[in-house]
Amino acid sequence: MNKNKTDIDDDYEFARAKYYNLADKGDEAIELMMELARESEHPRAFEVLSNMMKQNAEIADRLMELQKKKKEVQKADNVQALPNSMTQNNVFVGSTTDLQRMLAAKFEEKANVIDAEE
Repeated sequence: MNKNKTDIDDDYEFARAKYYNLADKGDEAIELMMELARESEHPRAFEVLSNMMKQNAEIADRLMELQKKKKEVQKADNVQALPNSMTQNNVFVGSTTDLQRMLAAKFEEKANVIDAEE
């Protein structure tokens, strides 16, 4: 395993642990805020509670984004590791006239090449 892959895995695990820690602390804070909002029945307490719940839900979304980013980085590393990859299903975007001109130019290049055997 190369150093870059180890760094990526270490950073991923670190960030993942931080998100889990934040989610756990957020759950504790939400429980406390729920008690406070119930007891005080103050609108501001309920507003703060709803914001805390929203932020805690966003942490779960960030965990999923972290997974996606790690997969993208691994995929990019794999693509860089395979320089001899084959390209399939090329698509030409243009008119048929443009394609014919391009092909004619390509064949003219080959026709102008002088072989040593001639």
